[in-house]
Amino acid sequence: MKILVTGASGFIGYHVARLLGEKGHRVRALVRKTSRVDRLKALGAELSYGDLRNADAVRRSMRGCDQVYHVAADYRLWVPDPPNMYRVNVGGTENVMRAALDLGIAKVVHTGSVGTLAASRNGRPADEMTPVSLNDMVGHYKRSKFLALRVVERYVRRGLPAVIVHPSTPIGPVDTKPTPTGQMIVDFLRGRMPAYLDTGLNFAGVSDVAAGHWLAAQHGRVGRAYILGGRNLTLCRFFEMLARITGRTPPRLKLPFFPVLAAAGINEVLSRWITRKPPMIPLTGVMMARKYMYFDCHRAVRELGLPQHPVEDALAAAVDWFQAHGYGC
Repeated sequence: MKILVTGASGFIGYHVARLLGEKGHRVRALVRKTSRVDRLKALGAELSYGDLRNADAVRRSMRGCDQVYHVAADYRLWVPDPPNMYRVNVGGTENVMRAALDLGIAKVVHTGSVGTLAASRNGRPADEMTPVSLNDMVGHYKRSKFLALRVVERYVRRGLPAVIVHPSTPIGPVDTKPTPTGQMIVDFLRGRMPAYLDTGLNFAGVSDVAAGHWLAAQHGRVGRAYILGGRNLTLCRFFEMLARITGRTPPRLKLPFFPVLAAAGINEVLSRWITRKPPMIPLTGVMMARKYMYFDCHRAVRELGLPQHPVEDALAAAVDWFQAHGYGC
């Protein structure tokens, strides 16, 4: 079977492409000319150069494929040009779904985000059915992914055989960019994490998240969403776990929310109007931290057989990879 993977040069996308190759499938990766593709070449993936914003390029990349895994997204907490994020995340999803429907693709797996689901102030885990609206979305990334999800649902109603997966907070090796979570690990390794906010996240090993994509294509119900999650942890517990793995001291200072929010607001203004560089304290990240991003992934475990390997193992693998590749120096 030939499978198109968008975003295969990214963190989750690479692990999805690798798993599909291990399953014996031929992987075609839609990548940009500026993407790093050495690891994809090592996997034996066929490279198709194009941009999600270009409908013709998307259609050309999809021709001859049996399935599509749409993993690509612009995932940043701060962007100098917000409209472009919507062109990629919403418009790009429109291009992928339209081409898949027109070409008669047998199965589409769309990678959403738990960021489009409800978050809790009291730490109670949300699931796929917890009510949420566009007004609940904090920042352009969440808003754009929420709108992209509406695009997928519209095409499902038109007959597209698409399944939706919502990864939580993946951790593991080959986080080259790195992701915001990977950057937290790198900052910890470099001794640049003296304090933390009182919040919580659902962490999952990236290999389990990749397996969840595969399992969704095999067993997922069309139009149904599945949270690909793992373990709910406070940020304090996460850093304590990281300290045990590395033998380093975890941050002890818990910062009050509102002074950090004010500092982030100042950073945002400076970045937006003066430096045009990412702020040291992303305002969106601080606003997101006000709620606990805890999730219940029992639907994916029950219906898909989503694996639940220890988060500690994934975190140790991430630390080893970052240190081996010079990130922790």
